[in-house]
Amino acid sequence: MINAILIDDEKDGLEDLKEAIEKYCPEISVSCACSNPLEGLEAIKQSKPDLVFLDVQMPGMSGFELLEKLSSVSFDVIFVSAFDRYAIKAIKFSALDYLLKPVDVDELVRAITRVKERKSQNNFSVQSALHNAQHKSGSIDRVAVPSAEGIDFFDVRDIVFCKADSCYTMIYLTNRKTKLVTRVLKDFEDLLSESGFCRVHNSFLINLRHVKRYVRGEGGYVILTDDHHVDISRRRKDEFLSLLNRL
Repeated sequence: MINAILIDDEKDGLEDLKEAIEKYCPEISVSCACSNPLEGLEAIKQSKPDLVFLDVQMPGMSGFELLEKLSSVSFDVIFVSAFDRYAIKAIKFSALDYLLKPVDVDELVRAITRVKERKSQNNFSVQSALHNAQHKSGSIDRVAVPSAEGIDFFDVRDIVFCKADSCYTMIYLTNRKTKLVTRVLKDFEDLLSESGFCRVHNSFLINLRHVKRYVRGEGGYVILTDDHHVDISRRRKDEFLSLLNRL
């Protein structure tokens, strides 16, 4: 059995989630359902759950703030919220999944399936390591990106640059593969700005460690390690050069 804790200040939503889990996810044992984030924090410390369903926006303490109060995370996290704008922060905290309220039963079952798959593959430590690295410093070593099949994990050092593509972002990797993600470039700028990345253009976010050459000009351009040429906008040139000199 997978021991789970539910934390949500909306008591109706909390009860609905608990009932859905009990009805459709028999492999999950709900040991505690907390409507107060402080109670939830204490319950995590006391019962050491395998899985936590965590509301994002709660009075007094958000779900993200709750996680920040823990010295380490030894459980999977599924964020639950009515606000999709919080999804990028959920990614930054390496959530296993992100469910929108009201929780859809099919989405819930799929999320639990991913929990079981991860545990059967003994792959749990990935999420814990990601969160703990983020907790200790502003930078991150890996990034978790939602996909149609689940979540894809990338080493930050393997990302050469990200390019805006309308409401999407194309990630360019060192193996010359690409990944189209349903997130705007600003989300990745927020996520990676403290990990050696610089927004050099409205359309480009580059990994400074992959800059092979800078060619001067009004704004100039860079040649990256995968031989892509990326323009530097004039207004972002000074910031780019400043960050580059700090490496």
